Amino acid sequence: MKRLTTAMTALALAGLLLGGVLAPPPAHADSRVTVSNDRGGSQADATYQTRLTLRGTGFQVVDGGFGGVYVMFGWVRDARGGGWRPSNGGLTGQDYQYIPDAEDAADNKGYLTFVAFPGSSTASEASAVLAADGSFTVDITIPGPVFQSVDRDGAVAQVDCRRVQCGVITIGAHGVKNPANESFTPVDFGDVYDQAPAADPTDGPADGPADGPDAGAGTTGSGPGTTAGTPAAGTGRAGRRAATARPLAVVDRATAVEGRAMAFSGQGFQPGEQVVAVLDDGVAAIGPMQAGASGEVAGVLQLPVDLGVGTHELRLSGAASGTEVAQLFPVAAGTDASGAAAEPVAAEDASTRGDGQPAGWVFLGVAGAVFLLAVAGLALGRVRRRPAQVPA
Repeated sequence: MKRLTTAMTALALAGLLLGGVLAPPPAHADSRVTVSNDRGGSQADATYQTRLTLRGTGFQVVDGGFGGVYVMFGWVRDARGGGWRPSNGGLTGQDYQYIPDAEDAADNKGYLTFVAFPGSSTASEASAVLAADGSFTVDITIPGPVFQSVDRDGAVAQVDCRRVQCGVITIGAHGVKNPANESFTPVDFGDVYDQAPAADPTDGPADGPADGPDAGAGTTGSGPGTTAGTPAAGTGRAGRRAATARPLAVVDRATAVEGRAMAFSGQGFQPGEQVVAVLDDGVAAIGPMQAGASGEVAGVLQLPVDLGVGTHELRLSGAASGTEVAQLFPVAAGTDASGAAAEPVAAEDASTRGDGQPAGWVFLGVAGAVFLLAVAGLALGRVRRRPAQVPA
């Protein structure tokens, strides 16, 4: 019996030791991403493109390591089970799809972001660098609920986020498979920038909450007109003010072409206040424009010829209320009817004819011939009028 007890004790000690040897190391803190739009919510707009601010925490940091983390938007297969993860054999175009973009920040359009490890040899290509605590903050642009994905083999597939669950994807960058930095954060689509109907002063308040967590989101300032969805009704020496809609900027994308006049409109400003429109960081601007009775403005902005193809931003700012709204939009290259780059061309070149002979010389030759004919005619007339001479 004593021997049996001793044997059991030995087995227990061996189990403890073996367990200590085989026990997995403490797991790294789970990587997480929080999503927020410029209205304070977490949705992307189902009609307009949306800029989302992403804040990552708990990511693994490799000082001086190669690569980092790709942050992108797309769809994954088996999001809960994790079969999409590259570390589990997940393949691009088959197990996960995303909106393609240039990896280099200089050529990037905002659809995909590269966050580098601190001290990495590829940090110069990144949009951000992981902090020592594994956190980062970046912005990405969602063009809409439908996008095209291209896998490594060049196959193109369309993804409709209204039918499948899309979201923010993080994976190891530059082909490095790192399970600690793989995550998927679902993002839903909705009417983030929907136009609230203007209320009739005789019908009472407009539909929608006058205050709450989303009231005033996407605006700055504390004056009248900064609260979204709140009708600015009242009376005074200026008369009754019409109700204003939610602050919003809208660009006519068909006119967003380099070198052309682009039409835009805005709403949600204080009736009668002055509003200015600024393109990007001041590349072009127009204003001040006076807001209408319902707080609306409309204008036309001349886009520079060398503006550059890609995503740009138009900001509308109200002088009195401090309301500020922005809209991201794509700019196309200026082309002529044949599809080539547009260049100023005269209806017909004034220096040459169709056969390449200088037109100026042709004109001078014709004019000279006419002049000689005129001189010859004049001389012939004088000869005919001279009286005949009689020999002596």
